[in-house]
Amino acid sequence: MIRLADPHWLWALTLLVPAVALYIWRERKRQPVVVVSSLERFAPPRSGWKVRLRHLLFLFQVAAFALWIVAMARPQSGSTLRQVNINALDIVLGLDISGSMQAIDFQPNNRLYVAKQVLADFIRGRKEDRIGLVCFARDAYTECPLTFDYDILIEFLVQVDFGDIPDGTAIGMALAGAANRLRESEAKTRLIVLLTDGVNNRGQIDPITAAQLAATLGIRVYTVGVGKEGVVKYPVEDPVFGRRYVSRQSEIDVRTLQQIAFITGGRFYRATDADALKSIYREISELETTPVEVQQSMRYEDLYRWPLGLGVLFLLGQLALGATWLRRQP
Repeated sequence: MIRLADPHWLWALTLLVPAVALYIWRERKRQPVVVVSSLERFAPPRSGWKVRLRHLLFLFQVAAFALWIVAMARPQSGSTLRQVNINALDIVLGLDISGSMQAIDFQPNNRLYVAKQVLADFIRGRKEDRIGLVCFARDAYTECPLTFDYDILIEFLVQVDFGDIPDGTAIGMALAGAANRLRESEAKTRLIVLLTDGVNNRGQIDPITAAQLAATLGIRVYTVGVGKEGVVKYPVEDPVFGRRYVSRQSEIDVRTLQQIAFITGGRFYRATDADALKSIYREISELETTPVEVQQSMRYEDLYRWPLGLGVLFLLGQLALGATWLRRQP
């Protein structure tokens, strides 16, 4: 974008138009008034085109003054500056790795296998957020702190497996541990997405108390209950017959998970198959978008040096030609 900072100087250009017209009129009307004898007929004939080229000297002067007037008008080049402020989210993913996650109702794979795949897709779908991972069974531990390095986070997620800690389901401890990770976060939005398939039966902190703690810190919690309730198949390693599958009762504390979501201003979701679980995390990702603020401003750069310098070149050219090649003979 080009603009003139002092456009009123352009009025001076109107003065050049009469000057050019007067010069042309005088050149056409010029006639010799006194005829004197000279040696001109003994000199080589004067070139007509050279005489006409002498008019360039005047045009060079006009061009120089016109360019200087443009320089006084201060032409400027403008560029748009865009300042993008990204209000990133901080998210902690809570993942249940208790023995009940071995149930194969998400055939052909178990609950944990499918959950890890869905969480990996969720992580890849984020852009500017910090994400951490807290795993829990009998107790809770931080598998990966908040990070922007999604590749490292997914590597940690892939390594998570049954038996990393003793069996059990400590939902309250997991929630408290995730909230502690977000306690000193300066992000405007802080989230916990907690996935479990059971009932809290371990830990020193009950789920409701942990939810109240998260709410006090301004942390929103999404709870996801996975798996079918009732009788489901679980794998059992038999030292004699190898792996076999037995039927066990599966129970999910839906009421407590709903309360956690309500207390913290989040939502509760229920997934009974792999497709439903994928849809849930896609919905959460769409709900929790990263706010982006864009501020625009203009920056202008002065360009007066160009017409000023070009005008000087025209004037120097006029002086050089007038003193040499187009010099008028006395």
